[in-house]
Amino acid sequence: MEPGNNTGVPEFLILGFSEDPELQTLIFGLFLSMYLVTVLGNLLIILAAISDSHLHTPMYFFLSNLSFVDICFTSTTVPKMLLNIQIQSKAITYAGCITQMYFFLVFLELDNFLLTVMAYDRYVAICHPLHYTAIMTPQLCGLLVLVCWIVSVLHALIQKIPHFFCELNQVVQLACSDTFLNDLVVYFALVLLVTCPLAGILYSYSKIVSSIRAISSAQGKYKAFSTCASHLSMVSLFYCTVLGIYLSSAVTQNLCSTATASLMYTVVTPMLKPFIYSLRNKDIKSAPRRLLGSTPEKESVDPPQ
Repeated sequence: MEPGNNTGVPEFLILGFSEDPELQTLIFGLFLSMYLVTVLGNLLIILAAISDSHLHTPMYFFLSNLSFVDICFTSTTVPKMLLNIQIQSKAITYAGCITQMYFFLVFLELDNFLLTVMAYDRYVAICHPLHYTAIMTPQLCGLLVLVCWIVSVLHALIQKIPHFFCELNQVVQLACSDTFLNDLVVYFALVLLVTCPLAGILYSYSKIVSSIRAISSAQGKYKAFSTCASHLSMVSLFYCTVLGIYLSSAVTQNLCSTATASLMYTVVTPMLKPFIYSLRNKDIKSAPRRLLGSTPEKESVDPPQ
């Protein structure tokens, strides 16, 4: 028989983090708590951005889209893992694995592109404040989000397990045929779709830093920096974990460390985003009070610069 892939494989076995039965309850409770915090925190950001007219700005439009994507991103992996622990099964069907991998890639790329769009928004707000409303029109904002969706969906379509979910590089390693072409496509896409947006983010922030340094007052510098500090924190966390897992997988086959690194950007990062954006953003923190009528209506959000 000639070597080749057997696409008739009915299912994969996802090993998870531990096979110790005594740890399963602890793992289940931990991941369920993290998942609920992620969903609730991001839902609150979405509801605040939609319900509060003070937050109807491009920055919060992109942030609410990012929160929605984070909910979907986490939901592609964690519920299945929780179900497997609950029913004491490690199996996932072949079709289920491919479906999970597809949507995982879609939402991962959306996270990547939305962070880049948000960096551009901060660049315009700080470097061209007088033209901000003229540049960041609702039409442009909607178009940018639409392009993010289209590119993410198309990229996921070209990607045809010792882990806790069906991650692309783990599934490819299970193939019994030559995976050179697939590896080439994966790493080319990684360079094109990750490093290019990252370069755009770095360029935007280099211009932002130059503009902030030109501000004469210390208060003005702090105010300008505070508008992008939360976003910069999330960019650092997201790219460090994503690039770390894919670059480390090229030089090591340590399955435990690979699964732990993937946990950072699939579960921990989406959970931390609502806290980082809420704790460092007085507009988000004051939105519930405005909705409940405890803050005077004359209060408004800070200008974008």
